[in-house]
Amino acid sequence: MADPATKYRRILLKLSGEVLGGPDGRGVEASALNRVADEVLSVRELGISLGIVLGGGNLIRGAKVGDGGLSRVAADHMGMLGTVINSLALQSVLESKGCATRVMSAADMPKFAEPYIRRRALRHLEKGRVVIMAAGTGNPYFSTDTAAALRAVEIEAEALFKGTKVDGVYDADPVQNPGAKKFSELSFDEILSRKLGVMDATAVSLCRENRMPIIVFNLSVPGTLRRVVMGEPLGTLVKE
Repeated sequence: MADPATKYRRILLKLSGEVLGGPDGRGVEASALNRVADEVLSVRELGISLGIVLGGGNLIRGAKVGDGGLSRVAADHMGMLGTVINSLALQSVLESKGCATRVMSAADMPKFAEPYIRRRALRHLEKGRVVIMAAGTGNPYFSTDTAAALRAVEIEAEALFKGTKVDGVYDADPVQNPGAKKFSELSFDEILSRKLGVMDATAVSLCRENRMPIIVFNLSVPGTLRRVVMGEPLGTLVKE
């Protein structure tokens, strides 16, 4: 049961594959895996029910590879496999720390992961297991952002948490523009009309239609995920 002091009881955590990589965001590094796992555990110990969707950009980016001669479908399939690799890596580290975990894949690969079935995912969550949902939606042309929005709605999460390398949504790139303005709160319509790039338009539209709030926060600062779950107004909240 969730700690009564927490604001949320169930969340979907969306992470880019780059958070598992080295300084350049490439590959899979043990130190990065342990850092992410510790953030997840800090929330689990509060009794929060947690689903995770990982990207695969540290290994391959389907849309970009598709520009080099491969068909977009083949490139996206390769990207899905990248998310499975990341999911298995995170599962292994979480379980080494005593956290019960299940990887569920939208693409059938029974030797590596369970098939994603909504009812089964809900059952795992009810039993206190962290569910890592791999292979995107199982379809090309859909990003892992869209997969995260879809899974958040399916598992009846109270919010979609997107961990990034910056502390929220800005009106310009804060790295290149020190004067960029940070938003503490935005509407879905503002995100879409201003093309702020929080998530792709399909993901944002799906969240808007299902009244699924999005919280964008800085995962690289230890403890931030736990603090946001506890209700601190960090990052940027996107809602109706």
